Amino acid sequence: MTFTDPAFWQLPLNERMAEFARLRAISPFTKAEVENPMTGAPDEFYAVTGFDEVMEISRRPEDFCSGKGSTSIADMPPEALEFFGSFITMDDPRHARQRGIVARSFTPRALKGLLDSVEVICTEVIDDFCENGEADLVEVLSQPFPLLVICDMMGIPRSEFKTVLDATNVILGSGDPEMMGGQDIMTALFSAGMQLTNLMNELADDRRKNPKNDLTSALVHNDLGEDMLAPNEIAPFFILLAVAGNDTTRTAISHGVHLLSQNPKQRAKWAADLDGLTQPAIEEIVRVAAPVTFMRRTVTHDLTLSGQDFAEGDRLILFYGAANRDPKVFDNPDAFRVDRAPNSHVGFGGPGPHFCLGAHLARRELSVVFRQLFNRLPDLEVTGEMVPLAAMGIPLVGGVKHLPVSFTPTKRA
Repeated sequence: MTFTDPAFWQLPLNERMAEFARLRAISPFTKAEVENPMTGAPDEFYAVTGFDEVMEISRRPEDFCSGKGSTSIADMPPEALEFFGSFITMDDPRHARQRGIVARSFTPRALKGLLDSVEVICTEVIDDFCENGEADLVEVLSQPFPLLVICDMMGIPRSEFKTVLDATNVILGSGDPEMMGGQDIMTALFSAGMQLTNLMNELADDRRKNPKNDLTSALVHNDLGEDMLAPNEIAPFFILLAVAGNDTTRTAISHGVHLLSQNPKQRAKWAADLDGLTQPAIEEIVRVAAPVTFMRRTVTHDLTLSGQDFAEGDRLILFYGAANRDPKVFDNPDAFRVDRAPNSHVGFGGPGPHFCLGAHLARRELSVVFRQLFNRLPDLEVTGEMVPLAAMGIPLVGGVKHLPVSFTPTKRA
């Protein structure tokens, strides 16, 4: 079974990574093809599995661009790319302008109030299931926690949370029938996109008239004469934030709990030193789980990299999980070690202009949630199989649908 087979992505994580290791040992580039869901014709691409190659491609946007598609192996209409990808699917100067506007609100200083509220939101979410003694961790924690943070950040009322959750499940669902609600994938995707667009446009209109202390107000209203997102740029950014802003945290929580269940000695080591090991343990979860499966870059002119010749238009698919287990960079790369150092993983993307803007927020969320799990549900254990998304093809995010757990019931905080 090859990595282009949808069934491959149902295999356990270590089995998938073993196949990528086999390919990487032959070459950091593997030529492959997948069927284009819109045309039925094959799309050729190169799978990039070497750490050095992922790093080099990431830091050279003039040679390897994002604007022809960064979140899809298939070429998509520019309107569709930007509708679901916002500036992640753009190149400079448009990328630099939009990212620069948003980045003003993503500095640690600007995020301080939100970062403080992450603790409160996590407490609320765990309160909702801590008395039960058992749960589907994805349903009760991995799904709601990071998305509630994003909704509060944007100023979206809690009454609209289920709308946002259902729509993001469709967009993150990679065609999984359980997430599509009986619709075909394209209908479901655009329906979900329009729901989020309408919600965000209404909120932005309100904040232009009645600014509040939230990110939406900051993006559409300021007194400093700085550039702002145009009205037609607000909704695509929100879709990006609602999806990319929660997928890393959401998937990392599920994989992290599963990894701890598989590595009880590492769990005990972390539990014995929460202050000293939380930061390196979070980095190790992101390295091993690599929640974002891939990003695409497109070659802008004929060139050679690591001895491989490429032609203009060639698609390069950067597989971050494979790069994160390159033995040239990581000692015993398949081992999960909560004290691993150094740990220069690419779980938040490689260097360059498209490095994850929300990495600081994701790290804060993961630190808070695992600290609370250790303190409030110390005997939490996995009681069944982790169920991955049933993706139609190669999933953009290695999402998890279900993870049953049990624990000693505790009182609400």
